[in-house]
Amino acid sequence: MEKPLAVELRNVTKRFGDVVAVDRVSLQIQDGDFFALLGPSGCGKTTTLRMIAGFEIPTEGEIYIQGEYMGDTPPFRRNTNMVFQNYALFPHMSVAKNIAFGLEMKRVPKREIHRRVEEALALVRLSGLGHRRPTQLSGGQQQRVALARALVNRPAVLLLDEPLGALDLKLRKEMQLELKKLQQQVGITFVYVTHDQGEALTMSNRIAVMHQGRVLQVGSPTEIYERPSCRFVADFIGESNFLGGRVVERDAETVAVEVGERLLVRAAAGPDSVLAERGQLGELFPGRTVTLAVRPEKIRLLAEPPRGLVNCFPGRVEEVVYVGTETLFRVRLEDGSLLSVRQQNIVSTRDPGAYFGGQDTVYLAWQSESTLVLLE
Repeated sequence: MEKPLAVELRNVTKRFGDVVAVDRVSLQIQDGDFFALLGPSGCGKTTTLRMIAGFEIPTEGEIYIQGEYMGDTPPFRRNTNMVFQNYALFPHMSVAKNIAFGLEMKRVPKREIHRRVEEALALVRLSGLGHRRPTQLSGGQQQRVALARALVNRPAVLLLDEPLGALDLKLRKEMQLELKKLQQQVGITFVYVTHDQGEALTMSNRIAVMHQGRVLQVGSPTEIYERPSCRFVADFIGESNFLGGRVVERDAETVAVEVGERLLVRAAAGPDSVLAERGQLGELFPGRTVTLAVRPEKIRLLAEPPRGLVNCFPGRVEEVVYVGTETLFRVRLEDGSLLSVRQQNIVSTRDPGAYFGGQDTVYLAWQSESTLVLLE
């Protein structure tokens, strides 16, 4: 049974003068989702969040929260709360008073306020710190206070605008897992704005990728990463090697694309392929220009050509970059294409012959299922 919708946007557009910040966006966010609005700076994701919150009113379109049309309903009358990147805490108040502020404005009885504040502090693992001022806490602790202040009001939807952006990398990664666990614990719908692809993939169960005010693709992290809908998504989410070519032939299971004059790359085109799923098999006629994308981690780097892989090409290593958990290889193929390959460092790099070096002759090989065909 499908969950009810917590938030719905229907053909929402927002203009600021002649600038179209959000362009005909339609979204359905189910109750209990951890939903990420992901995209580069200026793509419209924060404006979209602010329209859900009521801080901006759509120029066109409709917004519903729990099935109720919002229109020009002010923020304080919407069943939402917002968490900002800069925390927005009152420095002259204690942590407990910061958390209690919204409840006091609603004139909740003092005994109830005290109980809910203590519950919120325990929820974000800050029990015993209610008497401190925000300036006496670390950045991560201040962010937890901001979360507690939002959650104590028990909103139906929590809106988060890059809340971890001010934290250092290590603490940000820790807080990503903590926030994901917290959302699962409270069961509230989270709508989370970020430009960090790894953050969106780690935390959310559904992602909307935005670019130039439009939503390009909505799906699970796996769908977005493994089956990007266009070149922008394939390039923005993770890393891809792109090869331009034209279709030369197609059989029951694969389509062959000629790249330059020396490469014939095959992609899956059977009944269970991504192309079949999207109804695009009929567009793969001979001569059709397409873009191929291959993720660097999908490519095997070998000393000898393997058996059974239809995509196998000789090349020469031009660059080797050690980055700790993995090594990045840049390999030049015979047609001049330069591909990136990422190989996990599962054995010691000090072992003789464990890794290829610069100018080594190698073979790059990958499965036809790992070749993404992008029709744009």
